[in-house]
Amino acid sequence: MRHYIASIGLEVHVQLKTRTKMFCACPTSFGAIPNTSVCPVCLGYPGTLPVINREAIRLTVLSGLMLGSRIASFSKFDRKHYFYPDMPKNYQISQYDQPLCQGGALEITTGNKSKTVHITRIHLEEDVGKSLHAAGASGLDFNRAGLPLMEIVTEPDIASPEEAHTFLSTLKQNLLYAGISHCNLEEGNIRCDVNCSLRPVDRGKLGTKTELKNMNTFKGVVQALQYELERQRALLERGEIVTQQTIRWNAERECTDVMRGKEDAHDYRYFPEPDLMPVVLEKDRIAAWAKTLPELPKARRDRLISDYGLPVYDADVLVADKGVADYFESVVGQGVSAKAASNWVMTEVLRCLTENDMDISEWPVKAAALAALIKLIEDGTINSNTAKRVLTLMRETGGDPQRIVAEQGLAQVSDTVALETWVAKAMTEAPRSVADYRRGKTAALQYLVGQVMRLSRGKADPARVRQMLLAELAK
Repeated sequence: MRHYIASIGLEVHVQLKTRTKMFCACPTSFGAIPNTSVCPVCLGYPGTLPVINREAIRLTVLSGLMLGSRIASFSKFDRKHYFYPDMPKNYQISQYDQPLCQGGALEITTGNKSKTVHITRIHLEEDVGKSLHAAGASGLDFNRAGLPLMEIVTEPDIASPEEAHTFLSTLKQNLLYAGISHCNLEEGNIRCDVNCSLRPVDRGKLGTKTELKNMNTFKGVVQALQYELERQRALLERGEIVTQQTIRWNAERECTDVMRGKEDAHDYRYFPEPDLMPVVLEKDRIAAWAKTLPELPKARRDRLISDYGLPVYDADVLVADKGVADYFESVVGQGVSAKAASNWVMTEVLRCLTENDMDISEWPVKAAALAALIKLIEDGTINSNTAKRVLTLMRETGGDPQRIVAEQGLAQVSDTVALETWVAKAMTEAPRSVADYRRGKTAALQYLVGQVMRLSRGKADPARVRQMLLAELAK
């Protein structure tokens, strides 16, 4: 069997986080009644004139700056002509030969291997409407038509479905950090077209590509690429040719379906949009926007490791969500150990968020309150198990941890007499575990510690209990 190299390029469509559409004042909010967030401009009525959304320009330029693109001082909009039911004007206002951003790159890490994926261009356009299909009927919702849509086009640098997934995940994380888009896949905020081809390892020229259209999940991209690359490999192995086509992924049948022959740029009959002035950006304006870029995930990850001494694993988990990383740093800012804060945020906080389907912005325990709880553990007032109970009460009532500990009588007992009483009772009630330990079954010790904690209703100091049990068992 011959060996082949996959070449994959992505065209990532990102809905920008603006209040209004690209060329009109209609709101961009998701979930409105169909065909209510529309006006004569986004419906393409004759005689209407578009007006450029300045915020969409800024967010696109920020994306280019984030990815190291060259920002054009002069760019323009064009009309891309095609007929499709969800395109109300029968053309789309887009950018063709003079986009806002050119070049750039994004570094990704798959496993232990890092790779640079180069960016061809970033341009701005308007989104189309949405087709809705039911048994025996179809409908059109134009609420989405005219939303600002940024398209990030990569070079064919991606070599596997897994790398494609990593690129999309890394890009999404960066876009969220910079506030470019909500990146909600369920709401269609980020979608992509996937170009892929195969070529023998001994041939430098790229193979014939096919284009997977309108992929709206990252998992779907991986599945579709795995199928399509294998389909192309089978064709080449049989001595057949791959036809340049536009295809779609059929998730139900787990295969690709042909939509049409692949279009080239001339098929769209581009020409300059006559109703819009060119976009001219001064260097000072671009520089001012560049200053608003936040610290990006990779830089923040490296800083958490170097400044706080966190393990790589901890830094990766915390940085995955900007809000979680912000919360962690706020907790540490209250004067507690970074590792202790990391442990509590990664375990208890993220567990509660996952179980309750909450975002960190909805988490009711303020950073100062969690820091106060950690300090109660560090000074020996309560143990970790009790702290978990306190955190639950804090989340439910919004109460102060010190007050909850006092009112509930949860303070840790370190009194020697009380501890000795509980240790003696635990050993008396569990003679088999005592005998097991003395015969070399060291696991029995943990059972005895648990019995003391039960007798003390979780108030005993586990470290002292362990020491006292070891002393008694050695007799």
